[in-house]
Amino acid sequence: MQRVTIAFNSGLVALVLLVPLAARAQQWPFGYGPSIGVEAARKVAAGAVAEARKNGWNVAVAVTDTAGILVFYEKMDGTQVGSAPVAVEKAHSSALFRRPTKSFEDAVNSGKTNYLALRGAVPLEGGLPIVVEGKIIGAVGVSGATSAQDGTCAKAGAAVLGPLPVIPSPPAAAKPPEPAGK
Repeated sequence: MQRVTIAFNSGLVALVLLVPLAARAQQWPFGYGPSIGVEAARKVAAGAVAEARKNGWNVAVAVTDTAGILVFYEKMDGTQVGSAPVAVEKAHSSALFRRPTKSFEDAVNSGKTNYLALRGAVPLEGGLPIVVEGKIIGAVGVSGATSAQDGTCAKAGAAVLGPLPVIPSPPAAAKPPEPAGK
């Protein structure tokens, strides 16, 4: 009988074990509801486009269902071609991971480059879950301006269906108790 030894890169093992935990830490506390329909998706896109137009930005807007499948798409005239697939990817990412894509951008910017290994996670602001009556019904993705401007448009689009949810900040890590005598 032949014996096979497999050597693991300890960094890779740590990455595989820690990435799912890190990804779970920031997901929104909402479950999935029934998927957004085309008419509601069209309204979300119109809200995002109206915000872009008001500010003189040219963007592409994608609205997906809860599975990240495209329901509605619009690209404004003058939008750079590369923004077309990015808008779809932002919406897809936000729907699948139940969080704004800005959370991935913030994590990467703070040095947590392991987030770059998450398949389908787009680390650019502009993807946002659409929440109605406490349930995620889809997501909106916007691309074409700066990440922050894309985020502004995504919020304007999602707000068309009702107020944006207020997400409580995660509790701060507890400080260890001070040693006695100090």
